[in-house]
Amino acid sequence: MDPALIDRYSAPVPRYTSYPTAPHFHDGVDAAVYGGWLGEIAPSESVSLYLHVPFCDRLCWFCGCHTKQVRRYDPIAEYLEALRLEIGLVGGRLGRKRISAVHFGGGSPTLMQPDDVRGLGALLRETFELQPDCEISVECDPNDMDEPRLDAWRDFGVTRASFGVQDFDPVVQRAINRIQTFEQTRDAVEGFRARGVGSINLDVLYGLPHQTVDALRRTLEQAVSLAPDRLALFGYAHVPWMKKHQQMIDEARRLGRHQRFEQAERGADFLERAGYVRIGLDHFARPGDKLAVAAAEGRLHRNFQGYTTDAASVLVGLGASSISRLPQGYVQNIVATGQYMACVRKSELPAAKGYAFTPIDRATGWAIEQLMCNFEIALPQLDAEFPSDAESVAERIRDIAADDPDGLVRFDGRAIALTPQGRPFVRTVAAKLDRFLTQGGAKYSAAV
Repeated sequence: MDPALIDRYSAPVPRYTSYPTAPHFHDGVDAAVYGGWLGEIAPSESVSLYLHVPFCDRLCWFCGCHTKQVRRYDPIAEYLEALRLEIGLVGGRLGRKRISAVHFGGGSPTLMQPDDVRGLGALLRETFELQPDCEISVECDPNDMDEPRLDAWRDFGVTRASFGVQDFDPVVQRAINRIQTFEQTRDAVEGFRARGVGSINLDVLYGLPHQTVDALRRTLEQAVSLAPDRLALFGYAHVPWMKKHQQMIDEARRLGRHQRFEQAERGADFLERAGYVRIGLDHFARPGDKLAVAAAEGRLHRNFQGYTTDAASVLVGLGASSISRLPQGYVQNIVATGQYMACVRKSELPAAKGYAFTPIDRATGWAIEQLMCNFEIALPQLDAEFPSDAESVAERIRDIAADDPDGLVRFDGRAIALTPQGRPFVRTVAAKLDRFLTQGGAKYSAAV
């Protein structure tokens, strides 16, 4: 890749796990609005759930999540009591909806004690109707795992366990304060598999301090040796203005955009040679995996957890800072755990802010998702989905094609598609559709 091309198209832009993006949420969408939206959801709608557990027993300096370090279990137990109250509040407004997917994120959900894991599972099944084929996934820290916890997650019904590997190199791990050996990860993976969990996902980061192409390859070789069904190769997002603990990372050891690009491309090449299908910007899966099949059939989706097969039109976020996507718009819960708990104890929905969709938002969001998932946007499909607003989005698409000196896209009048040269810069191209990008002074991570 021409280094000048990398320089031109690696400016900070959103990751587009939502549109409009979170910096444009506002407090006009409050608990009253959220409650009304929940009550309007049709009984026939399928729903997916995201449960946020914002605690870790250590603070990883690279992390961009809403989380806090704890040394005792008491704060977690107190928080889980509030989470149970919120489940009741939301369930009372939603009714006994069909649940197609449940995802536990964090933080480290695997910090939860076994009885609390089983208790949450029982409460969700009492409140909602978890479908027989419901996908239940959990983000795992191997440092937390033991036999009783593994048994508890099996009893909950977990179908996919996801592990944040980042990098197995001890030098890199010390630089990001994430000590996690290959053996710990292997044992946790084997523990889930021994209990019938059929899908394993591993997350690897590139662009970390002290990381080299060779070190990243060694990590990927070790990761592939565990035979995961899916891998994600994410770029480290350096956002110290949002996450103060990232200031602990040595600025002198941060990698430049050209080094990051080389790591991303060589890492992707290695995974493809190892038999994985490249999906979207940064995901990989075995050819028979549901994610790979959905990508091949044009059924891939993108939400706050990244690329997914989850086609539910309603995603309900539970817990502090979690975000819901409803047909009417987005709602984000209160971020501070203390304020979140105080709110639900008063039997109030903990909505802090959000965004109500306009018709043009829906059309633009659909187009961005198509580009991020399939690397193309078909104008006839855009017109069929959004007949009243298609032309406005199509005009922007034509502008992108007309102003493309480096051949990032191909446009035949009916569809715009990213070229092989343009695919690494899909976030940058998607940003050209974003009507909010220059509003509000929001800052984002680098596109490469």
